[in-house]
Amino acid sequence: MFPLQRNRRLRTSAAVRELVQEYKLSSTDFIVPLFVVEGSKIKEEIPSMPDYYRMSLDILEEEAKNLWDIGLKSVLLFVKVPDLLKNNEGTEALNSNGLMQKAIRCVKKAVPEMVVMTDVALDPYSSYGHDGIVKKEEIENDQTIEVLAKMALSHAQSGADFVAPSDMMDGRIEHIREILEMNSFPHTGIMSYSAKYASSFYGPFRDALDSAPGFGDKKTYQMDFHNRKEAITETLLDIEEGADIVMVKPGIAYLDIIRDLSEQVEVPIAAYQVSGEYAMLKAAADKNWIDYDALVYEQLIAFKRAGASIIASYTAKDAVRILNA
Repeated sequence: MFPLQRNRRLRTSAAVRELVQEYKLSSTDFIVPLFVVEGSKIKEEIPSMPDYYRMSLDILEEEAKNLWDIGLKSVLLFVKVPDLLKNNEGTEALNSNGLMQKAIRCVKKAVPEMVVMTDVALDPYSSYGHDGIVKKEEIENDQTIEVLAKMALSHAQSGADFVAPSDMMDGRIEHIREILEMNSFPHTGIMSYSAKYASSFYGPFRDALDSAPGFGDKKTYQMDFHNRKEAITETLLDIEEGADIVMVKPGIAYLDIIRDLSEQVEVPIAAYQVSGEYAMLKAAADKNWIDYDALVYEQLIAFKRAGASIIASYTAKDAVRILNA
């Protein structure tokens, strides 16, 4: 007797394996996070994120063109705001000639077809480093969403294709959707950070933007990583309020959440491979403990296999290089 079904038949050569692969990566799967600073001719490496940079607008223009040329067609913009422009109300976020607004226009001028997404949260603008307005060391939900909605509108007016609220305030998606519609921006999309967990993986990102909380932590608004079903509740509510894309953040430690959502929702799901995940890959590679390219590819496939159709990752350029090798 011999086994009638020999599964190894489908693994006999690279050509056969590629033929039957269930999940594949493409350059168009990626969103590239970019960090922007004031000034000119600035391209400064972020110490806790090797080979990743803060860049001034002139360098941002060059980077946008380069990304498009290698097949990366979507960026997510973050800005490092000077301390003197920070306050509790985040008023600089509404400046029509602020750094974010200038960055949006810069990318759109350089590459009009580029999908430009923008971070919508107050922490880069807050003197407290929190994602909302602070009152007696409490984060004010309803006051905050008023500012976030105006911030999103300002981004849309500057040319953003998608606004990406990362704050985790209750009701912000509905309020943003309403203000966009009321101001004749019905086609501006919302990519909601629907399941954003209070994680220890964010440290290098906060170094990049100097946006660490000045007191306490973010556990009263970001999700408790002990919880799983809560992610479904949060995400379904965001979709009901008008989210076009939903995001899970962080990434590799939350594949179960991506899988849960993929079985519950019909809208595209994005995964964010965050700064701490990137930094660990780089640190291990520097010690020659891992094959960086092989592990990057394996992790990215894991996101696709779990159910993410979009991946925000600091490894995006490396991924394109790996795919083209």
